[in-house]
Amino acid sequence: MKVTLIAGSNREEASSTLLIRYIAKLLQEQKIETEIFSLYEHQLPLYGPGEAYGHEEVLKLAQAVKSAGAVVISTPEYHSSISGVLKNALDFLNSEYFEGKPVLSASSAGGAVGVSSLGTLQAIIRNLHGLNCPEWISIGGDQRKFEADGTPSDQATELRIRKAVDTFVHLIHRVHA
Repeated sequence: MKVTLIAGSNREEASSTLLIRYIAKLLQEQKIETEIFSLYEHQLPLYGPGEAYGHEEVLKLAQAVKSAGAVVISTPEYHSSISGVLKNALDFLNSEYFEGKPVLSASSAGGAVGVSSLGTLQAIIRNLHGLNCPEWISIGGDQRKFEADGTPSDQATELRIRKAVDTFVHLIHRVHA
């Protein structure tokens, strides 16, 4: 079983990217294969009809999601929504990429929480026929700090993330049983 994790920021060391790396580490501890697709590293063209679908980076995104049995998506919260680069990336994908796949949503916000971006992200996943995990991850403010080894600095935040990942792994096993 492979899980593709999409880091939905166009900043190299964004806290949402650090969060996705930590989630990947937790999944790997449970013997789950992971692939991180960073929207910083894979810059996509603007969504539109025509040749953009054949763009090398769009094809890489499509393959990464299509080959996965489950998906984790992390986004910063910008103006009460997901990042523009993440919305652009998701616009290139349709239900054939997400149908019946468990999806864990995660957000890192400059304020206290990223609930608006998570609600938006889960609505998009529903429209793509993905299965939203009943848990989500929202970190904000000082909770967005990570140690050198990638572990969240705040112990309560780390425990919340672990609980959400455990719920996600349980959903994966139930769906793929």
